[in-house]
Amino acid sequence: MTPKPQKRSKKAGFSLLELMVVLVILGLLATIVVINVLPSQDRAMVEKATADIRTLEQAVELYRLEMLSYPSTEDGLEALVNGPSDTAQAARFPSNGYIRRLPEDPWGNPYQYLYPGENGEFDIFTLGQDGRAGGEGLDADIGNWQG
Repeated sequence: MTPKPQKRSKKAGFSLLELMVVLVILGLLATIVVINVLPSQDRAMVEKATADIRTLEQAVELYRLEMLSYPSTEDGLEALVNGPSDTAQAARFPSNGYIRRLPEDPWGNPYQYLYPGENGEFDIFTLGQDGRAGGEGLDADIGNWQG
């Protein structure tokens, strides 16, 4: 008796062509997601900076109403948290300040403050992503003088 030849079982798997098609499809999907998500993130960063500046602007106005003057450029926005350097005004400063803590702009830099301002009574602004004055797009300055 001769042994019967055993049937070779086909192993289940993917061919190289099938894997390449799947990789191309995944690449196209990733490209679509990146194209649609990145501009939204950029817009969100600009909107966060604008909202922070509006909040700081309100705190500076409240400071002026209670302290009878704007913080100096030297005291900066820090005066909203820790009070003015002038000891005569320090007695009027509320114990919890005008803002709990100073936010950083979306790019990790502190917000800038000028009094008197170049664009209004006072200026609160961020220098954008590049951290330098001027620029376009994400590098553009964002300030309280913009509508």
